[in-house]
Amino acid sequence: MKLFFISAVLCFNLTFTQTVYESIESNALGVKRELKIQLPRNYESNPDKNYPLIVVFDGDYLFEVVAGNIDYSSYWQDMPEAIVVGVNQVGSRSEDCNISSDYSLSKSATQFYEFIENELIPFMTENYRSLNFRVAVGHGETANFMNYFLFTNRPVFNAFVALSPSMTAGMEENLTRRLGHENDSNTFYYLSTAALDIKRNKKKITELNTKLSALENTNLLYAFDNFENANHYSLAAQSIPKALESIFLVFQPISKSEYKNHILTLQTSPVDYLIEKYDMIETLFGIEKQIIINDFRVIAAAIEKTKKFEYYRELGKIASKHHPDTTIASFYLARHYEHIGKQKKAMNVYRSAFSLEEVKGYSKNDMLDRADQIKKEFGY
Repeated sequence: MKLFFISAVLCFNLTFTQTVYESIESNALGVKRELKIQLPRNYESNPDKNYPLIVVFDGDYLFEVVAGNIDYSSYWQDMPEAIVVGVNQVGSRSEDCNISSDYSLSKSATQFYEFIENELIPFMTENYRSLNFRVAVGHGETANFMNYFLFTNRPVFNAFVALSPSMTAGMEENLTRRLGHENDSNTFYYLSTAALDIKRNKKKITELNTKLSALENTNLLYAFDNFENANHYSLAAQSIPKALESIFLVFQPISKSEYKNHILTLQTSPVDYLIEKYDMIETLFGIEKQIIINDFRVIAAAIEKTKKFEYYRELGKIASKHHPDTTIASFYLARHYEHIGKQKKAMNVYRSAFSLEEVKGYSKNDMLDRADQIKKEFGY
């Protein structure tokens, strides 16, 4: 009994994220800086897998909010698993984010900027399996500070989550100009405020939203929220899940609304839509994601609904590549053969699925029944 209990505890713990505490000696700052790092579930058992990096400013209080939401969202496959690092700024926040009278970074803020770009990110890259897709999360002063990473030719961050930024003079104009400029890479920018936010913040953020909403930069993926029942501090808990949803929208399983409003109305192949969705995931995030069963089901449902059975052949080929040991590819290929009049071949493919792993919605019994029905109808 004791051995079983220990084994159960070990297995149970392996399903949870791991939090690591690190100290990094900074030449730029001249001091050590404390870090909190959350590693994805089963990080150790997937040594060949790399993950997006989420850098959380104000990590002393914002880390847990961000890390918890990322663990939850990735568990349900609404976003990829990610490495989260929180930077402790207790006692140094004002100096870290100090802006000079000419609205440039002060000496101490420049040092903190160099720490993030030249020390923290290389440290995370060298010691943890992080991808080049990086998200910055800041609140108030840190949300204003992190905008400065945008004002370079090659920003080290791809996405910015600005929670009620306390914007310095000129930031609205500079940010609008920068985000309105087309370049070779996509930029995600999420902005939030609330009804009970700091009045000065809310006014500037609302004005900034008006300007950013009017931009026509196709490489900018912008989202904004104004929460009715929140203040400067409580809006963080509401903003983070909305921000993650907006950044990783394409990563999510195909939804009912996407099926109804986009896929069913396609004039082209729904299989091409599926391929393009996963190509976009790889392009944006650097992640080669296996096509999930849910998305195969949705495309198959569209084929049945629109009676465009000719697309089953290509769908079957893709299913065979992504889920070779399951029944789904056999089902799609058999449906293809039925459509082109090769009933005997369809019957044999249905029967061949008996040795494969069953997937919900594509049961072996159902496929055997389909084979028997073909045999009965055509006398094979």
